[in-house]
Amino acid sequence: MTLDEAIALRRGKRLVFTNGVFDILHSGHVEYLKNAAALGDLLIVGVNSDSSVRGLGKGPNRPINCLEDRLLVLEGLRSVAGAVSFDEATPIELIRSLCPEVHVKGGDYDPEQMPETPVVRAYGGEIVIVPLRPGRSTTRIISELAAE
Repeated sequence: MTLDEAIALRRGKRLVFTNGVFDILHSGHVEYLKNAAALGDLLIVGVNSDSSVRGLGKGPNRPINCLEDRLLVLEGLRSVAGAVSFDEATPIELIRSLCPEVHVKGGDYDPEQMPETPVVRAYGGEIVIVPLRPGRSTTRIISELAAE
């Protein structure tokens, strides 16, 4: 989905936005996205581009799945209205363009430390932290596979 398509899709709807790598989709991701989607009328997911993921320091072999595959999988989920990629370290420019009513992050984030928070609050948006499902992470999955 393009940014313009995402903007057109949101007309008159309460937009929820979240972002991340979503490299190896697991039940923690699915539950998180379902909970995020429940906060509004439609959920748009910002997805780090491959080069952006490499810049996050997640490891030399990340992402495991290429951007196109990650977007396709996310857009196949019932809870996700669309997914838009971004090349920067943060989704601030996407947030400025979309102005979602709700910006969601997982329970491992502190809203006061997030660079997106001042941008969202400046236009009257809300930051919501959704608890994560314990023991579910892509890093854990990769570690377990490497140990075999």
